Amino acid sequence: MTADLLTGLIVFAFVASMTPGPNNMMLLASGVNFGFRRTIPHMLGISVGFGVMIVLAGLGAGEVLGRWPGLYNVLKVASIGYLLWLAWKIATAGVISSGDASQARPMTFLEAAAFQWVNPKGWTSSLSAISAYTVPEQYMATMLMVAAVFVAWSPLVVTIWTAFGVRLKTLLSDPGRVRAFNIVMALVLVASLWPAVAEYWR
Repeated sequence: MTADLLTGLIVFAFVASMTPGPNNMMLLASGVNFGFRRTIPHMLGISVGFGVMIVLAGLGAGEVLGRWPGLYNVLKVASIGYLLWLAWKIATAGVISSGDASQARPMTFLEAAAFQWVNPKGWTSSLSAISAYTVPEQYMATMLMVAAVFVAWSPLVVTIWTAFGVRLKTLLSDPGRVRAFNIVMALVLVASLWPAVAEYWR
């Protein structure tokens, strides 16, 4: 991989990881509702799960989806349905009182890792990066480099979004503000699905 190609990959991975999407919106909401420490398994699940997804996509999932586009549409519809359900759960979460703090919980490591497979933005970013930044003559090495760059950016990105949520918590001490915040986050999560849905209206 040339230096120019690597530089382009580094910039692409940062922008793709840092911009708002389902992962970042859920980290923001988790930071507000559960704090930084309890969100750490969620953060680690995203970092590891997305890297694994890129490698597996590079090893064949992308080719399978390209060969059977109908399967891709099934996956996309299922992903959108799941994310809409998740948005509903966030919007109706309300305020976590001391009485239900033991029942309410953030995503676990495995849940966050598995979520990467139904994240439309994750699929778009990983397949785009594999297509644009791998070199046919060095495919395996460059595909692993794509995964490594995304994984390298991930700790910084997930920390920023979660910390932002934690900072917002002090401004959202009023129960009404927390409810309003959760509804806004749910709406932003739904809005982040628009690129995945828009192609059906083209």
